[in-house]
Amino acid sequence: MANPFENQAPIPGVKHVLLVGSGKGGVGKSTVSANLALGLKHKGLNVGLLDADLYGPSLPRLFGLMGQAPEVNEDQKILPLVRYGVQLMSIGLLVEDDQALIWRGPMLFKAIDQFFSDVLWQDLDVLVVDLPPGTGDIALTIAQRVPVTGGIIVSTPQNMSLVDAKKAIDMFEKVNIPCLGLIENMSYFKASPDSEPVDLFPRGQMDTYLKEHNIPKLGALPFDPKIALSCESGIPAVEAGCDEDQRFEKLSEAILPKFL
Repeated sequence: MANPFENQAPIPGVKHVLLVGSGKGGVGKSTVSANLALGLKHKGLNVGLLDADLYGPSLPRLFGLMGQAPEVNEDQKILPLVRYGVQLMSIGLLVEDDQALIWRGPMLFKAIDQFFSDVLWQDLDVLVVDLPPGTGDIALTIAQRVPVTGGIIVSTPQNMSLVDAKKAIDMFEKVNIPCLGLIENMSYFKASPDSEPVDLFPRGQMDTYLKEHNIPKLGALPFDPKIALSCESGIPAVEAGCDEDQRFEKLSEAILPKFL
């Protein structure tokens, strides 16, 4: 039987690839990806961020790049946009904001290949890839095309989210991608710094599952309206100064050794 990973090839200009997945939408994966990339940048790494969600790209809005398009050089290579020192690419930078992509599998595969081969990534220590929801074609294509250093799962605390997080973890295992850990997002809410934390979701078996499978819990992020506002304004929390207690910086520090 042919090895589905025998045709892997490194992405030119990229040392390491970090996948951020969730198994489902609505858990804040793109927000975490953006701020995690910036946190790694603040730790001294050269960082890129690829928005691989072709049907629902979030990167242009998260980084205030609506209406901006990358340039193409004389060699027909796409030059990633740079914001806050991070190299950025998304299908949302190449099509109109309200244009729907009605693509079947082969078109998706070609787009992902172009992000790897036709984008002029420059001297990146790590390329953070924000995966689309689910465990389908795009995630599998990436795993087959390029060597991946590791993956991170983003989930909210309740069992309804854990069910899909388990599928994403299982996908990483089946395609030989080390799971570096899980980030619990929207874990709780505090009305003020001195108030007691309130669970927005019913607590499920997340911690028990992670312990049984020896998967590190990298951190628990609160639901913070200031982070939501920073997303809408196009200034990620790390750059907007609303990353209280440097939560994203600490998450970045936890995985930093993998990319040194």
